[in-house]
Amino acid sequence: MPDSTNTQGKRRPLVMGNWKMNGRQANNEALLSALKPAVAGFDTIDVAVCPPFPYLSQTASQLADSNITFGAQNLSAQQDGAYTGEVSSGMLVDLKVRWVLVGHSERRSLYGETDEIVAAKTQVALDAGLIPVICIGETLEERKTGDTEVVLARQLDAVLPVIERHPASAFVLAYEPVWAIGTGLTATPEQAQAVHAFLRDRLASSGYAAAPSVRILYGGSVKAANAPELFSQPDVDGGLVGGASLVANEFVGIAKAAVDSLGA
Repeated sequence: MPDSTNTQGKRRPLVMGNWKMNGRQANNEALLSALKPAVAGFDTIDVAVCPPFPYLSQTASQLADSNITFGAQNLSAQQDGAYTGEVSSGMLVDLKVRWVLVGHSERRSLYGETDEIVAAKTQVALDAGLIPVICIGETLEERKTGDTEVVLARQLDAVLPVIERHPASAFVLAYEPVWAIGTGLTATPEQAQAVHAFLRDRLASSGYAAAPSVRILYGGSVKAANAPELFSQPDVDGGLVGGASLVANEFVGIAKAAVDSLGA
């Protein structure tokens, strides 16, 4: 399991591309072929991609000689059995998957995943040795009504009983303001920092001693242009990148910003 900190004790940035339901075999091959040499020297951060399920094997094969790791976009809360259309943690382990997104806002809003389901999936991922990237975030309406911290506290508290028994390197948190996903809107660096600091403080106040080492990613229309300022914030440890991760130059630029943030 990769450490969440580097030799200087700083949290090791993670830049993760979520391809969502995008890509075809030829496009994926071209994208990964462009990414591999471009990030080959980025040894102070973690770079990962999350392709759709049908392309996990292709991604695994193409990244075999690369410093880019890969993850899945979802997993079942169930093990093997009569669950048509689902993918189990054991299947992901067979494919050498390292990371798995859990509770992405689209899973919550489009497919009805509750806080309880997210907690169950987090448990299943951890039990299998996968690293869950646990996504939390508020809608525009919830932000307008001043309920951001209430919503985030509820979502984080649901998984606390699961993650509190594990080291900081075993999981990642990702703050994704729902109002900034795919809209072109982005939380200001100050807004992102305030939320990330709140989440870290919430972990610490719950008694989780390793809270300072937990990586918290920002996910909400991250681009090469805004990444440097976002990643310069003390509690922003990289990005969960959507559309920009499908464009090699953009994704490399975001990763470069994460590398540069360590010298800030």
